[in-house]
Amino acid sequence: MKPILLIDFGSTYTKVTAVDAEGEKLLGTAASYTTVQTDVGDGLRNALELLHEKTGRIDYAETYACSSAAGGLRMMVSGLVPELTSEAAKMASLGAGAKIIKVFSFQLTEDDLEEIKEAKPDIFLLVGGTDGGNSECIVHNAEMLASLHPDFPIVLAGNRSAVRQCQRILEGCEVHICDNVMPKFGVLNIEPTQKQIRSIFLDRIISAKGLSQAAALLSDIIMPTPAAVLAAMNLLAQGTEGETGIGDLVAVDVGGATTDVYSLADGMPEAMNTVFRGLPEPYSKRTVEGDIGMRYSIHGIVAEAGVRRIAQLSGLSESRVQELVDYLGKNTETLPGDDEELEKLDFALASMAIEIAVARHAGTMEETYTMMGQTFVQSGKDLTRVKKIIVTGGSLIHTKRTAEIAAHALLSPQDPMSLRPRRAEILVDRKYILAAMGLLSIHYPQTALRIMKKELENNGYSE
Repeated sequence: MKPILLIDFGSTYTKVTAVDAEGEKLLGTAASYTTVQTDVGDGLRNALELLHEKTGRIDYAETYACSSAAGGLRMMVSGLVPELTSEAAKMASLGAGAKIIKVFSFQLTEDDLEEIKEAKPDIFLLVGGTDGGNSECIVHNAEMLASLHPDFPIVLAGNRSAVRQCQRILEGCEVHICDNVMPKFGVLNIEPTQKQIRSIFLDRIISAKGLSQAAALLSDIIMPTPAAVLAAMNLLAQGTEGETGIGDLVAVDVGGATTDVYSLADGMPEAMNTVFRGLPEPYSKRTVEGDIGMRYSIHGIVAEAGVRRIAQLSGLSESRVQELVDYLGKNTETLPGDDEELEKLDFALASMAIEIAVARHAGTMEETYTMMGQTFVQSGKDLTRVKKIIVTGGSLIHTKRTAEIAAHALLSPQDPMSLRPRRAEILVDRKYILAAMGLLSIHYPQTALRIMKKELENNGYSE
């Protein structure tokens, strides 16, 4: 047996997973409060105690970890045009496992600087212009940032004709130069920036999040939790040498504050009468809905879905829904337990969280007419042919109605121009192993893939 410990330092819970790399099996999982306000080591020790009550004491051969503690990797992004360079920068940041707290477009203003100063991001990504194109905007924004004398690192990934000038303007600040995220119009090059963001996370963010002491226990790697989940999804979809993956998929993680959606699919048009509008979509895509969550962002779900829809799904009156939502928004630690009303409300909230988040993540179709006749214009990613949906999050794994909730990720007759999956098999991560498997995949990809195939619970097909 070769036991390996995998740790996920979350904002609320520290989750630990023990696997046997040689036997390719899960040994056990456990979770405890993260205690980020005091010492994350306390949360880790408590989680390990709970784990070892199930497995017995284990002498681990290797230990790896990921983290979203203390709000995760908080980033701000500044680009030129919202639909182009700003969007490219956003894709780079989300793909690196960051939580974007603001995207600025065009020239930064004094009000923007106040917002940046107040937010104190972990990293600022400054882009703008294709190579040889507009340089005025990125230079102006570098001058504005320099006036702040920032203590956060700045990643420059814009017009190559201007980045050295920007670097000189930002002399005295921590600056990292990467290839342009959009070197040519409509062409993405986000991997170098993603790699740099993860490197900064390793070098700087660990100590800022109070994880340096825990990091001393690790064999090799610590990374943002969403990046670990995305690594797991890539592996599960594409497979590895000697082991096939399960094909294109969508994954949804419904949390208390945010809902993360991942898609692994090409997503480009197939029909001859469909044209694509906008930037090309990456095969591996992650989006974060910061206003959609089961507790901290509960009012965001209600604002988007409407009280009436929540009432219809839950079977509660609109006044009772509003009363419970206000209570849960203030008492975020509250779980349904045996309370039938809260169970019904959480069912409705989770259903709407998935529906809203996947609809935002997926592309849309628009009908138009040209000289050639009827034509369709696709914006975003076409996920209609995806056959696997993976769901996780407390509201989905602690209920018997998981398949009903997850079905809200599918295409609805009420929204026919959405490009959500038409029909899919529902797989459930009931043991919260996705981030752990992403960590394991760095050194043991085949083992991680086989464990996921065994552990993801099948909830059948949804129409």
